[in-house]
Amino acid sequence: MHELHSYLEGSWVRGSGEATTLLNHATEEIVGTTVTRGLDMGSALGHARAVGGPALRSLTFAERGDILRQLADAIVGIRKELLLLSTINNGATRSDSKFDIDGASFTLQAYAELGAELGDSRWLVDGQAVELARSKRFAGMHIKTPRLGAAVHVNAFNFPAWGLAEKLAVALLAGMPVVTKPATATGLTAWRMTQAFVETGALPEGALSFIAGSAGDLIDHLQFGDVLAFTGSSGLGRRFKSAPHLAAGGVPVNVEADSLNAAVVGPDVDRDGDTFAMAMRDIFRDMTQKTGQKCTAIRRVLVPEDLVEDAIEGLVEAADRLKIGDPRQETVRMGPVVSAAQRTDVLEGLGELATATTKIRGSGRPSALHGVDGDKGFFVDVHLFAASDPAASMAADIVHDREVFGPAATILPYDGSVEQATALLARGGGGLVASVYTDDRRFTRDMLLAAAPYHGRLHLGSRRVAESAPGPGTVMPQLVHGGPGRAGAGEELGGIRGLDLYMQRTAVQGYKPLIEKLLDGT
Repeated sequence: MHELHSYLEGSWVRGSGEATTLLNHATEEIVGTTVTRGLDMGSALGHARAVGGPALRSLTFAERGDILRQLADAIVGIRKELLLLSTINNGATRSDSKFDIDGASFTLQAYAELGAELGDSRWLVDGQAVELARSKRFAGMHIKTPRLGAAVHVNAFNFPAWGLAEKLAVALLAGMPVVTKPATATGLTAWRMTQAFVETGALPEGALSFIAGSAGDLIDHLQFGDVLAFTGSSGLGRRFKSAPHLAAGGVPVNVEADSLNAAVVGPDVDRDGDTFAMAMRDIFRDMTQKTGQKCTAIRRVLVPEDLVEDAIEGLVEAADRLKIGDPRQETVRMGPVVSAAQRTDVLEGLGELATATTKIRGSGRPSALHGVDGDKGFFVDVHLFAASDPAASMAADIVHDREVFGPAATILPYDGSVEQATALLARGGGGLVASVYTDDRRFTRDMLLAAAPYHGRLHLGSRRVAESAPGPGTVMPQLVHGGPGRAGAGEELGGIRGLDLYMQRTAVQGYKPLIEKLLDGT
């Protein structure tokens, strides 16, 4: 059993009082403990601002990128250990654990390479000089410099490695120190990863702080110059955004929250073709990967009426073949959800979906579990629902309002038109990603333009990429991650775009040759 400590002000520390336990979610055995009560969060933030900030800002992008490279290498060095910890404490199969941990090292490496490209500058110049008066001597430019506070990162339980690394990579490259707080229930992987980061010796003092449990009053200490990036429920995200002291201090709050992501199968798709097979493969993967506990998972499946039975048949057959149980078993392809409370929430949501649709498959707890004794573990069966026709698809309010954060999806028949598909997508109130599967260029163009305002990312599936494209659930560091509306209205990653959250854009005007010389990046 592991005792998790926090890393604050350059030291590993433990709080006092009764500890919180971390479980193996397949067996309900205790695998770790942590306590943060009594730790001074205000002092930790102050240390990050006063010590970590100046140290990072003194470095060039290339030097910060080299730090990220060393952190990526540290993950690779303990990869086998992290995979095991993820299986034990995150209920993730080996494949799902790779998705999380390799995503973490890949993202750090991607931003390390970006740092090398940005080179020996310590700030960014945004655009060219613009002449502002009749005289060509008077001009203006924009510069981006690191904010002078600390970046607080609050991460979700489903991706303890990737969630930590993707926020950390962008903030450190921008020049801001980070105080990161993973979800306690699955914090074992993040804690071990942070240990490896510290052991590299690459991080300047104060550049990284780690909270291994409750954050206490951390958020109360945020002030002007700081940044808050949050991944989790839309309700908590709204509370952060509306917090009076954050609004008064002008603290940027980036939220990545709930999302009823959808897949649209085009009317041209042949049930025997590669595009249909790709769609079914992607949909089922997103229903079951990480036990459906992904912010990018497909929850709504829009299918032309004449393909509904084929889609149901394909997804049910895949679900019937899936082996569920203890993720340490080699043959198991889906593990448990992360807690008893999470299982209760999922089961309640499944019951709500059943009131507005027809349940095609699913039995609550799976009847057959591999490597599991008795009734232990927080397991949920794969569930599939379907509306009866396009009118029922539009009328099923709960399907478009309630995100069931587990292995479930609902098939929504539609009439094959861009207009009705868009109307159904819009009912989700804003999403992280939507997928469109079609080989019809006109349908692709029309759906792209119609769906873009409702989503942060669009995944276009076709026979030309059926064998090469990762699914829509794969978040790439080169592209933005986030979405409008209920998805949080935030943005992360996106290559150099991700640095904007952690940098202040300032307009500079004056004598053109002087400005160009001052802001040449060196």
